[in-house]
Amino acid sequence: MSEPAVHYTFKQRVMLTIVPPLAYMIICLLGATLRYEDICEPGMVPQYETPPPLIYALWHRCLLACAWRFRNANLHILISRSFDGELIARTVERLGFVAVRGSSSRDGAVGLRNLQRAYLQNNYIAITADGPRGPRQKTKPGVAQLASLVNARVGAIYLHPHRAWALRSWDRFLIPKPFSRITIAWTIPVVAEQQAVQNALDRATGLAESHTS
Repeated sequence: MSEPAVHYTFKQRVMLTIVPPLAYMIICLLGATLRYEDICEPGMVPQYETPPPLIYALWHRCLLACAWRFRNANLHILISRSFDGELIARTVERLGFVAVRGSSSRDGAVGLRNLQRAYLQNNYIAITADGPRGPRQKTKPGVAQLASLVNARVGAIYLHPHRAWALRSWDRFLIPKPFSRITIAWTIPVVAEQQAVQNALDRATGLAESHTS
């Protein structure tokens, strides 16, 4: 079944033409200056070479650091059908991500079904566990629901810039400062339960933040 066409105003069409390539250029310029390092819980290793399908959860505030580190990895991410979502989708697709349309709020069932399809087609899946509108760093049920549907475990990562600007948004969105170091913390994948995902993300956050020098 085809999805309904979305109609944008003239101003929105102009923004959709200008903003994504500009945002992509800025991300590339910033990303080229960043240095990443990985740390893991005992018994865990970074999953870059692990074949798909995989499900990973992260906090919404980490998206910019994540966008550069995991570019061109064919990573499937859930993005709403809103105008803001369209801006984000057109930007991250330039970085090699695949936008799975839907939302964890307004049209959650559609988003969950599309993610399930992407997982069963043998893809990497990443979900902002507290998106799209919070509360900040509080896991919503969507991640565990997806993992339960496909009988998978959930990994958690946290990307911590050692120097960053934190916006005054609901998620305290992080913009790494140029030439900063970013620690990526990986935790052992957990069962498909909301509290287990919350605990794993809390551990990843603490592990990354404690590694700041």
